[in-house]
Amino acid sequence: MTLSFHTHAERAELADSADEIVAVWPEFMLWDPIANLYFSHHLERHPEFVFYAVDEEDPDVVLARGFSVPFAMELDDGRRATLPDSGWDRVVMWATADHQAGRTPNVVSALEISVRPGYLGRGISAQMVATMRANARRMGFSTLVAPVRPNAKHLEPDTPMSEYAFRTRSDGLPADPWLRVHVRLGGRIESVASCSMTIPGTLAEWRTWTGLPVDRSGDLTVPGALVPVHVDVEHDHAVYVEPNVWVRHDL
Repeated sequence: MTLSFHTHAERAELADSADEIVAVWPEFMLWDPIANLYFSHHLERHPEFVFYAVDEEDPDVVLARGFSVPFAMELDDGRRATLPDSGWDRVVMWATADHQAGRTPNVVSALEISVRPGYLGRGISAQMVATMRANARRMGFSTLVAPVRPNAKHLEPDTPMSEYAFRTRSDGLPADPWLRVHVRLGGRIESVASCSMTIPGTLAEWRTWTGLPVDRSGDLTVPGALVPVHVDVEHDHAVYVEPNVWVRHDL
């Protein structure tokens, strides 16, 4: 298998094939209310920051997709001096505000890399990160950041991310496989984005998303979630607040 990588600006016709990959996410992850700020306009606003990986022998089927977005840090009024605790959601809001204000971006944030089922474990994700790095550098940016969703954290939902994110192996590399990919490619772990994605819903919605009863107040362990979901039966809602890990790639 020989992969080639293309931006949406180069091969817009691949968008439908890329959309098929959405099934890799737990259902509840598709209901972040901030996501539409990006995904309702991303192909028109940021076509050079959307990526498709294809096998050159079957170049019309997307094997992996990647999304990133440019935004502005360190504004003249002192705002945005540091990467936000509200990670993924905040970057999307900042990028949207920057676009509306005509503000010039100076940083690129990765948002998502997804691989088609059946092609996991072949190093495609690492190649996609490398492609994002190269693309940001080519476009004149010196920094790529990523609010990383550690891919083994769901196995330890009760472990604080502040502990998990900095756990290392004997060789000094992160214990988490996805964080390890970023560090091997030159990234460095900077901080924990403690409330990177916030997904609220009624109890009925959470039952639909998870197939679980969701009938007791308190913390609920949900398959695929990095931390427990907070359930309030009396007030008929549950909220998932996902922590991510900020990784910085200096280009």
